[in-house]
Amino acid sequence: MANSDKTSRIEDTFAEAFEGIFCRLMVTADDERALRAAAEDATATPSVVIGRVEGGVERYLYEKETPDKRKGALLQFWAEVNPNKPFAESLQKFEKELSYRIRQDILVKPFTMVLDALPEAEAKMDMMERVGHCGDGYERVEKRYGKKVIVVPLMVPDFVIERQIGYAHGVMGANIWVMCTTKYALQKAGEKALEAIHKVAGVVTPFDVCSAGSKPETHYPLIGPTTNHVYCPSLKQQLGEASKVPKGVNYIPEIVINGMSMDAVKAAMKAGIEAALDVEGVVGVSAGNYGGKLGKYKINLKELFK
Repeated sequence: MANSDKTSRIEDTFAEAFEGIFCRLMVTADDERALRAAAEDATATPSVVIGRVEGGVERYLYEKETPDKRKGALLQFWAEVNPNKPFAESLQKFEKELSYRIRQDILVKPFTMVLDALPEAEAKMDMMERVGHCGDGYERVEKRYGKKVIVVPLMVPDFVIERQIGYAHGVMGANIWVMCTTKYALQKAGEKALEAIHKVAGVVTPFDVCSAGSKPETHYPLIGPTTNHVYCPSLKQQLGEASKVPKGVNYIPEIVINGMSMDAVKAAMKAGIEAALDVEGVVGVSAGNYGGKLGKYKINLKELFK
């Protein structure tokens, strides 16, 4: 597809993103079923809105890519940094929520191991207090694969986790909206966009193809952000001129992207847009933003192609 054709179908707008902290974990297991269950379960509740960490599978690993020569997965876990509170509060909450994911979704899968996979961490979190002590005092520290690990004795022996897990700051909430005329276009564009995005190292798509774009204003604050009604195709007739759904568009899926760096996020957005625009029935691409109220990063869609 010619570059001019791409940009003509890309709205002149920006995706609004914000700062977050993340860790990057390598999980390995004896068999693929246990590995995928651990990876998918641990990253299955992505919503920061309800105070939980946001997670995603970056990619799956071959045996030759892991230190124990078992199949593995790279997972990222994210939390928003509250700019109005001390950073220590955001970090403490992140550690707590992360420990739930590890204990409830990875540790319980037979023969799993968790290692730090963040090459340039800003600092480290000690996993002993919130994860290691699942051994009820019988846990032990050993050196394996050149790393200091905690061995947690279990009824199916045993769970292993690297004692120090790194974290760093990154970019959360970047996104693309795909304007689709048919259900086939929605499904195919989502599939192709995700495939292209996940070829970029260092990014995750915590919601994959998401049907529920939101807005900060709401009539129901106890819920948090609610549906972005002006972009709901089923409300187009009811809203009349207030609707912002383009003519002929019946589906607007959103793909959210978190990344270890801004360069990685931009590369992933561009890859996803290019892949989606090659699908018949996709009439354009836009993005969600809140006029700059949500985050400090503004990623202009057309500038990705300059």
